[in-house]
Amino acid sequence: MNDKRKTRITASVYMPVILAVVLALGFFLGLNLRQPESSPDEGRFFSIGSERYNKINDILNYINDAYVDSISRTELEDETIKSIMKSLDPHSAYISESDFQRMNDPLMGSFEGIGIEFNMIKDTVVVIHPIPGGPSEQAGIMPGDRIVMVGDTVIAGVEKATNDIVSMLMGEKGTSVDVFVYRPGAPELIEFSLTRDEIPSYSLDIAYMVDETTGFIRLNKFSATTYREFDQALSALKEEGMENMILDLRGNGGGFMEAAIQIADELLEPQQLIVYTEGRKRPRATARARRDGKFETQPLVVLIDEWSASASEIIAGAVQDNDRGMVIGRRSFGKGMVQEQVQLRDGSALRLTVAHYYTPTGRSIQKPYDEGEEAYYNDFIERFHSGELVSPDSIHFDESLRFETPAGRIVYGGGGIMPDIFVPLGRAGERSFYNRITNLGYIYLFAFDYADRNRENLGEYDDAENFVDRFSVSTRTYNEFLGYLREQGMEIPGQVSRGNQELIRTNLKAYIGRNMFGAEAFYPVLHTVDQAFEKAVEALRDEEIMAQLQGH
Repeated sequence: MNDKRKTRITASVYMPVILAVVLALGFFLGLNLRQPESSPDEGRFFSIGSERYNKINDILNYINDAYVDSISRTELEDETIKSIMKSLDPHSAYISESDFQRMNDPLMGSFEGIGIEFNMIKDTVVVIHPIPGGPSEQAGIMPGDRIVMVGDTVIAGVEKATNDIVSMLMGEKGTSVDVFVYRPGAPELIEFSLTRDEIPSYSLDIAYMVDETTGFIRLNKFSATTYREFDQALSALKEEGMENMILDLRGNGGGFMEAAIQIADELLEPQQLIVYTEGRKRPRATARARRDGKFETQPLVVLIDEWSASASEIIAGAVQDNDRGMVIGRRSFGKGMVQEQVQLRDGSALRLTVAHYYTPTGRSIQKPYDEGEEAYYNDFIERFHSGELVSPDSIHFDESLRFETPAGRIVYGGGGIMPDIFVPLGRAGERSFYNRITNLGYIYLFAFDYADRNRENLGEYDDAENFVDRFSVSTRTYNEFLGYLREQGMEIPGQVSRGNQELIRTNLKAYIGRNMFGAEAFYPVLHTVDQAFEKAVEALRDEEIMAQLQGH
């Protein structure tokens, strides 16, 4: 890798718990192409015409008046509405007043709190990184600090729920909270009085130059700030000499459709169709590229997997159907429904599916959901057992849902975006030892402890770039890790395969780097054993593929 081209731009500063909520939300979201154009009384609040007989209201009134035990009318209403929405489709949802703001803040691009990225290690909140510019960083909280108390409440070692801790740390901007921190080497707890503030929630994990001409951008969701983050990263990488782009949407569960449309507009030529939506009560609405984009003709690869959904699939479908670039990875989730959100008078809200979206060739990528919500979300398990994740030959498409791109490529609807180049997940038997220790979290836990114990020595690498280039997991450290596994009761194979050893060493280095220097020292390390990433780089270096991409 050329040292002059290794500028890495990162915005991977977010709270893991918040991101977990956002990832789950991605499957439920996919807002309409435009916000409803209506007055507050007509659009913000929803009401049923008084001339209609309201059977449900009558039943609830009767239960409330006559039921043998005391009940909460509000809870009864909430459960009734949830049951109704659940009977429709997996993405229509009711959001209670208490959940509404918590669920919407991350997608609006910010939340209010003290500004730390943390993980729970042995029932203790351990600061991974204070978010730059946030209250915690300004007050002097450091990576590796343990938060022992919040106010008068002890939160360390008491098996307190992570969501409860998040609720204690988050709060309205301008409010204060005292936290007491244990810092290794300090003789006593350190008290910090923090004033909560608005904390940015980033969509962009990292953007960096892979080599002299290839740039990499990874997005974890589509929020109100996603396009701005993408646009800034795109401009910066182009200044660094980016001629080819890898856009990584793996694990991206979606979010705001408008953000996906804006990004697609940068990748497609004016008037090319991006997506259209249509429903029983919603006429067709189309979204086309409107302006000259910053990356319309240069070679492009989009990475997807089985957790890429909704807005991610809009971009992948637009790129594929317009013969704009290559899609690499595994079949995407298959979420092609559009939800409209209406807020009710008590502060709760409904997200109701009102339309399907269609890729430029006219295919709907929504997968079937007639077997119920549990089967819908357990589709990954079915794909695993059917062999689809290791071989594309296991996928059987409905020929009635066959479509053709302008260049003559055959694509199918009815169940996600199928990549142009398939990358298997990896056979379980070949990686069984690595998979076991990864699933149990042992690599991460050991790497955190290693970074914590060696923070001073690791600091000598100065920055992420030096760490990526110079640090390696020594034989001594690797053997120390195996000893740690034995202490946890793990049985070590008589001979760990070379492939498993490489994966373990690489992931140890990546997580050690992340604990010290963030995403800039995490993704570039992981990419050395990332098959989909390697396929993308190979495709962009293939003269025949490059000629095809530049020809459209």
